[in-house]
Amino acid sequence: MDVPTLRDADPDRLFGAADAYGTLATAFAQHADSWREGVDNRVKNSGWTGDAADGAQQSLSRTTGKLTAAQLELARIAPVLREGAEAFVLARAKLRAALADASAGGFQVADDGGVSWPPPSAAERHDPDAPNRAGRGTELRDRIAEALTEAAHADQVTAERLRQYTTDARTGAGLDPGTAAMRLNSAVLDAVNPFGGPEDLVRAGMPDKDASPTQVNAWWKALPADEQQRLIKEYPAELGNRDGLPTVARDQANRINLDRMVDDLSSRQDLSDWDRKKLEGFRSIQNRLREDQGKQPPSYLLVIGDQGQGRAAIAYGNPDTADDVVAYVPGLNTEVKNMGGGDANRARDLWQSAHDTDPSRSTASIAWLGYDAPQAKGISPDAFAVAGDKRAKQGGEAYQGFLQGLRASHEGAPAHLTALGHSYGSFTVGQAAQRPGGIPADDIILVGSPGTGAQQASQLGVGADHVWVGAAEHDPVSHLPSHDEAKGMGIGAGIGGLVGGPLGAVAGGFIGDRIGGHGDPHELWFGQDPASTEFGAHRFDVADGPLGFASHSDYWNQGEGRDGHSLRNMGLIVSGHGDRVFGQEGR
Repeated sequence: MDVPTLRDADPDRLFGAADAYGTLATAFAQHADSWREGVDNRVKNSGWTGDAADGAQQSLSRTTGKLTAAQLELARIAPVLREGAEAFVLARAKLRAALADASAGGFQVADDGGVSWPPPSAAERHDPDAPNRAGRGTELRDRIAEALTEAAHADQVTAERLRQYTTDARTGAGLDPGTAAMRLNSAVLDAVNPFGGPEDLVRAGMPDKDASPTQVNAWWKALPADEQQRLIKEYPAELGNRDGLPTVARDQANRINLDRMVDDLSSRQDLSDWDRKKLEGFRSIQNRLREDQGKQPPSYLLVIGDQGQGRAAIAYGNPDTADDVVAYVPGLNTEVKNMGGGDANRARDLWQSAHDTDPSRSTASIAWLGYDAPQAKGISPDAFAVAGDKRAKQGGEAYQGFLQGLRASHEGAPAHLTALGHSYGSFTVGQAAQRPGGIPADDIILVGSPGTGAQQASQLGVGADHVWVGAAEHDPVSHLPSHDEAKGMGIGAGIGGLVGGPLGAVAGGFIGDRIGGHGDPHELWFGQDPASTEFGAHRFDVADGPLGFASHSDYWNQGEGRDGHSLRNMGLIVSGHGDRVFGQEGR
C-alpha cells in the first residue's frame, strides 16, 4: 500500500458491491421462503404418502437445506464488504488529514510515505524557539505509515474473509446445512463473547487513545458525511466522548449511548448502590434534555459514561461556534444526577449572566463532570473522603484533554475560553493548569476553593492578571487549615487514620480561625489561599454568605438583586469584560 493508492482510493465501489450483495441476499431469502412455503411445506402437508412420497420429501428437504445454507452464506458477504469499505474510508481519512498537515507545514511526502523538508535557514539555525521540523516530520511520517498499515491490513483481512466464500462456492460447502449452522452458531457466540470475536476493522481504524484532539478532529473532518453518520449510529460509545470531535456529532452519539445505558441498567437486577445512583442520574439527564428541547440556548450532551461514579457534561450554547466558552468543574458531593439538575442550572445561569452582560457575543456554558468528585456527609471527620490529590490529578488530566478538544473543534477565530472550578473542582482545575502543556484557557475562575496546589497565581499558566477568585467570608472550605495547622488542632490529631480528608478539619479549622486565628493565614489544605494577597490573583466581590456550609454553594445565587456580585462578576469574566468586575481586597 502506498500513498497514491490510498489517497485516491474509491471505497464507494465496495459500498456499492455490499449494497448489491445485500439486495441479492434479500431477494434470495424471498426465493427460499417461496420454495419452502410453496413447494416443500406444501408437499409435506398434502397428505401424499408412500415410498414415492417419502423419496420426494427427502429430495425436497435436501434442496430446502441447500437453499437455507446459501441464504445464510449470501447474507454474510455484504457485511464483510461494508466493514472493509469503512476501514478503508477511515484509513484514507487519517492519510488525507496527515497530508493536509504536511502541506500546511511545508513538508513533502513521497509515494512510499517518506517525509522531507527544506533545510533550516540561517535564522532558524540560531533561533532556539524555531519549530522542531525534524520532530514534526517524524510525527507526520508515523501518522502516514499508520494509515497505510491499517489500509493494507484491512485489505488483507477483507480478502481472507471473502476468500472463504469463493472456496465454499468451489467446494460446495456453501450449500451444506451443517456447515452453515456451525458458522451461524460461531458468529452468535462471537457476538456475545466479552473477550471478543473476529477483529472489528472499523473500531481498529479509529484514532487510538493517544491521538491528540487536533488529530481526531482532522480525521473526522476528512470522513464523508454519510460515513460520519454510520459511525455515530454504530459506535456511539466510542465516539461521543472523543475530545476533538465536533459538538453536534458528540451530542448525537452521546444521546444514543445515554438511552442504551439507561436500558442496560434498567434491565439488570443486581445493581450496586453506585449503579443505582448512575441510573438515577442518567434518567435525570434524559429528562433535562427533553425539557430543554426547542428552548434557547440549545443544550448539547458532550460527555456521558458509566466509568466510576458516572461521567457527564452538558453545554448550553454550541462551544464550536460561540465567541465565549466557559467549562465549569463542580466539586464536593457532586453526583451524575446533579448534571441533570443543579449543576445544569448553574451552567444555564452562567450563560444567562454572560449573555446579559454582552448580548452582542455568543456564549457556550458547560457543566463538566469528567472525574469522581469526593463524597461527604456534612462537615465531619469523614468528609472529603479523598485526603490527597489523586482524584484532582486524574480529573485534571481529563479536563485538560476536554479543553484541548474544545479548541480543536472550534470553528473560525479561537473562542475566549474560561476554566471555572468550584470547591474541590477548583483544585482539579488547578491541577490541570499545572500539567505539562497547561490548559488552553484565557481566564481561570476559582470559587469556594480549598487551594489549587499552586503557591502563586502565575503558576497556573494564564498570567496572574487572568486568574480570578471568589471566596465568601462565611465559606468554611475557603478557610481550610493547612496540613501543619491541622496537626496542631484536636480535630487534626489523627489525620492519617481518623480524618481521611481535608474537609474533616473544616469545622475545627474554621472555629480555630475565628477564635485564635491561623498560624499562617494564607496557607490552605491544598496550598496557598487563592483569595490571599500573596497568591496574586484578582479577588472579585462576593457576599459573605449565610453562616455555615450553605455559603459554600452560594456563589451562583448572588446577582444584582442581593448583596455581592458573584454571578454577575463571573458573567463579566466569561464574556471578556474583566475590566468591569467588582473587586474585593485580598486576605
